[in-house]
Amino acid sequence: MDDRVRRAMARWPDVPHLYGWLRLDERGRWWLRDSLVRNQALFDYIGRNYDVDERGCWYFQNGPQRGYVALDYTPWVLHLDNSGMLRFQTGAEARLTGTALIDDEGNLLLVTQRGPGVVAGEGLAAMIDGLRDLQGETIPLETLEQAINDQNLQALSLHWNSERVPLEFIHRADVPRRFAFNPSPTPTGH
Repeated sequence: MDDRVRRAMARWPDVPHLYGWLRLDERGRWWLRDSLVRNQALFDYIGRNYDVDERGCWYFQNGPQRGYVALDYTPWVLHLDNSGMLRFQTGAEARLTGTALIDDEGNLLLVTQRGPGVVAGEGLAAMIDGLRDLQGETIPLETLEQAINDQNLQALSLHWNSERVPLEFIHRADVPRRFAFNPSPTPTGH
């Protein structure tokens, strides 16, 4: 978090929270009301001051005011940069720390040092290419589709950067509860 934000919070501790203004979409883009944030400095500022409270509600601390973020899916969106490094929507490096999950819609989620993130963009194709069976062989797309339909991915794993990451199935609706975050914070229903 920026130092000037911390100073503003200390100076004005009782500024009311803001809801319904900021949203993170599944591609890792910030939206203010219905407008896409295109200004790179603002995009970066939001990312540097993005955090989670004790209730699992994600927010952007804008000086003394906390603006809660509506999440289209997970609190983190993962991309591959030009060198093949996995990054959060904020640009920070992401590291796999747990399992990989595929939901009932075919989205790939990775557990990172900061929590769950959905893989977006061209990174998804690269990650899907890293799916293997128990013998380490590449699987055909039909095999993956059947495993998702059967809700059974135990015979598959993700091979990424010389790691073998276990793969699980999850229903999209169960992701917030499993990872203890609130995708739609409201003043009364935190």
